[in-house]
Amino acid sequence: MAKVREIERFLYDWAPKELAVSWDNVGLLVGDPEETVQTVLVALDITQGVVEEAVQLGAELIVAHHPVMNCAWHPVQTLREDDPLGKKLRTLVRENISAICMHTNLDAAEGGVNDVLAEKLGLTDVLPLGEDGIGRIGALKEEKSLAEYTSCVVKSLGCNGAHVRDGGKTVHLVAVGGGACGSYIAAAKAKGCDTFVTSDLKYNDFLDTEGLNLIDAGHFPTENVICPVIAERLREAFPGLKLVVSASHKEAMEYYMS
Repeated sequence: MAKVREIERFLYDWAPKELAVSWDNVGLLVGDPEETVQTVLVALDITQGVVEEAVQLGAELIVAHHPVMNCAWHPVQTLREDDPLGKKLRTLVRENISAICMHTNLDAAEGGVNDVLAEKLGLTDVLPLGEDGIGRIGALKEEKSLAEYTSCVVKSLGCNGAHVRDGGKTVHLVAVGGGACGSYIAAAKAKGCDTFVTSDLKYNDFLDTEGLNLIDAGHFPTENVICPVIAERLREAFPGLKLVVSASHKEAMEYYMS
């Protein structure tokens, strides 16, 4: 067994708070630091379904990537049962379930989201993409066509599909950015990459980007790769804990083909 504060401290040792961008909200966001933990549920997002899954498991703690509340996106002004965020927070408090969230600090950390994503996508000689440590650049052992590599991305990440922009190049030097990293397109081009794998790209990103292949593989697939790694690290650090990766939280986006 361990206390919530011990688990937060371990996660901060891996992904220091100082790595988080200024608008982010990370760490223990709900709960008592002194609470004893026997069961931990790991998930990308703390959805209502994930909260209910934690209740069914008897978990005292959820460790997630995305903050359960981020005041830069959704200012918390009320705590109402008829508001989705309010309902989640009320359930967590009512059921005495703590929530620790490691977001952009885990994106930037060594061995974090982007290192795991680069490994899953077959990259070697991996280096940071952005000056803030977010994103990675690496090389494939063998060049592939864009179609071949997109197929590898979809299979490796379990995507339901992908949006692709053909920049007219074969794939060898690849930039990756877990989650919404469209703002790093210029950095990928400046560092000589031929391909950028990320998510949540805008129409103008596809329209205006030249000389760089773009693969939008989806927010969930490009970041959910970190959940089994979080669970394994916690399992090794706290052998007495029961670690469960969420089975209820899945990709929300489907692709319809006529």
